[in-house]
Amino acid sequence: MMRLQIHSTLLSILFTTAIAGVISLTAAAIFSFSILSKVVERLVSLSVGIMLSTSFLHALPEAFESGADSHNLFALLLGGLLAFFLLEKFAILRHSHHHEGDGHHHHHGHDAHEAGKSGWMILVGDGMHNFTDGILIAAAFLANPQLGIVTGLAIIAHEIPQEIGDFIVLLNAGFTRTRAYVYNMISSMMAVVGGILGYYTLENASNLIPYVLVIASSGFIYIAVSDLMPQMQRRATLRETIPQIILIGLGVMLVLFLTGHHHH
Repeated sequence: MMRLQIHSTLLSILFTTAIAGVISLTAAAIFSFSILSKVVERLVSLSVGIMLSTSFLHALPEAFESGADSHNLFALLLGGLLAFFLLEKFAILRHSHHHEGDGHHHHHGHDAHEAGKSGWMILVGDGMHNFTDGILIAAAFLANPQLGIVTGLAIIAHEIPQEIGDFIVLLNAGFTRTRAYVYNMISSMMAVVGGILGYYTLENASNLIPYVLVIASSGFIYIAVSDLMPQMQRRATLRETIPQIILIGLGVMLVLFLTGHHHH
């Protein structure tokens, strides 16, 4: 009987992590592809708001409230930012973020090719975040099955605005809709991996959660500050700046609205 209960808990974890990824990703794709892709360059501003607020108002607070040593977390945040800088510097995960016709006078197709490299850093950071979500879902189910279901719903709520931001960046970087969806789906399945690991090694995996959150946040912060915001600065007229500010604020409000009630 005990063995059957354990088996059903694992199945519940696997089902919830998979469904949470599919629902949040599909909802974000429908919204992004049907509406946002038409003005994808302008909505880079929305992505900045979503990515920074997800990092500073959701992921990092959870990490620092976990009881982990704050000095170690700050050191890891600094190390993560420097690591992404070095990865870009050595062209391992370089993410030159340009557009065709931006005045750089590259040969045709050069900018789209270079910008396409930015998507990989987004996918790495998102994969880490999804992996952590899987661990959280496993912990909740092992504590109480009802808590596991509620946690899954909360994760869907906070994943939708983040996935919209990811789609905006990937489309802006030259990914096709199909490619953006497929690679995002692969990244979202890291939640299943996290759920399995959390189920079998819960105590050790739980101790790693704040550190994974900090590493993931460092990637999102680096992309937003070093890549997307400088791109926005190239459109510096008041007419272009006002929509940027509004959309950054909208991104922040989306994250606050969808995650504010589920932070703890």
